[in-house]
Amino acid sequence: MLLHLSSWPEIEDYLTRSRGIVIPIGSTEQHGPTGLIGTDAICPEVIAKRASDEAGFLVGPTFNVGIAQHHLGFPGTMTLRPSTMIAALHDWVASLARHGFERIYFFNGHGGNVSTINAAFSEIYADRSLSADASNRGPVKCRLANWWDYAPVMDFCRAKYGSSHGSHATPSEVAVTWFAHPEAIKSREMSPKIAPTGRFTDAEDYRSKFPDGRIGSDPTLATAEDGGELIALSARRLIEDYGRFVAG
Repeated sequence: MLLHLSSWPEIEDYLTRSRGIVIPIGSTEQHGPTGLIGTDAICPEVIAKRASDEAGFLVGPTFNVGIAQHHLGFPGTMTLRPSTMIAALHDWVASLARHGFERIYFFNGHGGNVSTINAAFSEIYADRSLSADASNRGPVKCRLANWWDYAPVMDFCRAKYGSSHGSHATPSEVAVTWFAHPEAIKSREMSPKIAPTGRFTDAEDYRSKFPDGRIGSDPTLATAEDGGELIALSARRLIEDYGRFVAG
């Protein structure tokens, strides 16, 4: 069930059965010479929809621009400042809480978002802790999970890609987008075959160290078939983890 394809009476009815919602959250940033710029938003969105189709929970609109300042050396990347993202997440959660949602599960596709999402949670919880007046609104709880962090997904990636998986423009995330959008599959020679690794600061520093955008990865290993398996593995664990969160 998707929020943006529902009517308000349908959401009102849903809230009589459940107070939980999944929010896919990602980024709009370069993903190497063959990865889609929307990769980090597409992956959690596609997996969340698969899980929702099976389990019947509500999926909200995708928060698709995140923390990506270090990728701005590559055309097409968009970013928010951490303070802007924290404010936006605060307002998203406040809007949902206004209607009675009490369990907000952020399903993430971009590692660079993690610290900012957690900071937003702290702001959200501070609202209730610092409130001087009583409220009949229930306590909102938030959870963050990365689609690739579930054990079966990580096991698949280690077995399939080994040290060629890397940390950005990985074959696993490229595979998921190719399964979801086969019309967008791209091919290009990679040199070196496995990208270098290392630390970075701003956009200029990143582009100088990783000129084609990849970090430690060989996305030529990606296949749409792998993407289908990864979606199924992650969706199954999302259903389980979200179920525990809502019931807890």
